[in-house]
Amino acid sequence: MDLAAQASVCVGIISDTHGAIEGAILALMQQCDVIVHAGDILDPDILRRATPKSGHIIAVRGNNDTPDQWPLGTAHLLQSLPEMARLKLPGGLLVVEHGHRVNPAHQRHEKLRIRHPEARAIVYGHTHHRSIDTDHDIWVLNPGAAGKVRAYGGAGCLILYASPERWWVEEKTLSS
Repeated sequence: MDLAAQASVCVGIISDTHGAIEGAILALMQQCDVIVHAGDILDPDILRRATPKSGHIIAVRGNNDTPDQWPLGTAHLLQSLPEMARLKLPGGLLVVEHGHRVNPAHQRHEKLRIRHPEARAIVYGHTHHRSIDTDHDIWVLNPGAAGKVRAYGGAGCLILYASPERWWVEEKTLSS
């Protein structure tokens, strides 16, 4: 998807919903221009319910997005979920993957940066722990869990604001 020509874009970033998403997070996502889901969705209805005002959702497959874990009759939708996705934004490229194939975990950020040198930011999930690593030219962002499963510190998400001149991230956490 290419939104690079826009003056600014608001990106809602979620991951690890595991079949449930908090209503307050849904409301935040619906106000964004585009939503990124970094995998472990487990129910395609979450993507429908989280549809932002533009209707644009970028979602990738997580390690738990498997036919036996999705609702009956929805497994065919898994074929439409890529392992990795790219989103062109004003000021740079956002790359999304679940992150479960990038190991060992203590080197994940470094390895993601090596894997995606063209990115301005990389979004991943899998760990259920929020991480906002903006100390390098390529940011690495993990929104934590937006659902009820292992939502350490409470379910949450990130909001990325992108313009050609500046990117910034806001953390949103629901009290647990």
